[in-house]
Amino acid sequence: MLAILPIDNGRYGTKEMLYVFSEQKKVDYQLEIEGAAAISQSEIGLIPKTAGGKIFKAANSGKITAKRIKQLETKSDHDTAALVEALSEKCTKDARPWIHYGLTSNDLVDTSNSMQMRDSLDIIEPKVAKMALILAKRAVRHGGIPAVGRTHGQHASIISFGLKFANWAAEMAKHVERIEEMKKRVLICKTLGVVGTGSLMGAKSLKVQKRVARQLGLFPAEVTTQVVPRERYAEYVFELSLIGATLEKMAVEIRNLQRTEIGEVAEQFKKGQMGSSAVPVKRNPIKSERVSSLSKMLRGQVGIAFENIPLWHERDLSNSANERFVIPTVAILTDEMLETMIRIVSDLLVNEERIIDNLRITKGQIFAEFVLEALIRRGVPRFVAYRDVQRVAFEAKDRNVQYIDAIKNDRAFSSRLTDKEIDSIFTPERHLGASLTIIDNVNRTVQKTVKGFV
Repeated sequence: MLAILPIDNGRYGTKEMLYVFSEQKKVDYQLEIEGAAAISQSEIGLIPKTAGGKIFKAANSGKITAKRIKQLETKSDHDTAALVEALSEKCTKDARPWIHYGLTSNDLVDTSNSMQMRDSLDIIEPKVAKMALILAKRAVRHGGIPAVGRTHGQHASIISFGLKFANWAAEMAKHVERIEEMKKRVLICKTLGVVGTGSLMGAKSLKVQKRVARQLGLFPAEVTTQVVPRERYAEYVFELSLIGATLEKMAVEIRNLQRTEIGEVAEQFKKGQMGSSAVPVKRNPIKSERVSSLSKMLRGQVGIAFENIPLWHERDLSNSANERFVIPTVAILTDEMLETMIRIVSDLLVNEERIIDNLRITKGQIFAEFVLEALIRRGVPRFVAYRDVQRVAFEAKDRNVQYIDAIKNDRAFSSRLTDKEIDSIFTPERHLGASLTIIDNVNRTVQKTVKGFV
């Protein structure tokens, strides 16, 4: 079969995630639902016990293939009907009337979607936790390194280099929490028939649904139309896209810090790797750029998921076709991005010498915040101090001199601060603030959150 999309040809997506969304696995999920429904119905007397057992056995026999269902679908033009017919072929005559009893197509479609989402989260969540742990370790490792903190792309003040990683680690830990919290809303089992009333199963339908949900590791629907409310799917798509946005935030920072002019970090460049087909010396941050690119694709699915929420009456098909793309796409791309970013951060090269060198680029003006604070502590009104700090800074830049020297030679400062006090201000290690405590707090939170996942 001709592969058209990069997901199809194996360029993106891990084997385990691609398997979750494979044709045969989707069939297996839906057969599992049929079997669970039949055995549950037989246990509470809705269908004969022997029929329930035979349907369950046939549904879980592993003998019903996606290939056979496609053959049947060419005649019926209905994939669910084809699956039911394929199941009938494997059942004895006395059990056939009870196959799919009280169910409708979307009981299989929506519940199997939930099973795919369940298994995709089982793959994604440990990787999110692993990412949080790797970042927390990096935060601790680089916590004591003073670095340039940039706002608006300009040097602003001193930051602990490890604080960058701590920020990312905290958000990845929050994603673990979000995934756990959303499971009860997203992983929904629905077996309530044509318009959500329980249909042929009547009052016993809720008991059947509860039993099926338990067997499948899902949560029974509280109320539905023919379909599970698409707000649930939108939350799943949104959360995975949010994970992608956090990964892209990290990727963008790494790409910026790898600029030739900054050079504070670099992606690992393996032996034999080529950075450019034309320029042999280039070492491009291509993996981070890949994360940025896939993130755009990922969050593009959010709008579609939201468009699918308003359907006509108890349902229509305006959501159906695109969900065949959206649900697999967000799971596969999120998994791919996590795999990529885990490798990037694990192997990331940090150039401490360059980090320190970059602190000197402004010739000491990065310490302006702390000079201002020193004057205020000497009783100088804030805006008087502010204007003096700014005036001397601009003059020093025009004259291309060190800011510390300009301050020592200006009466507004030398009359209030000694040379020793000024020298102390221009010591970067003194200005990490609460960084180490923050990093320690984040590390402990991450360790607690990821316990059991990594």
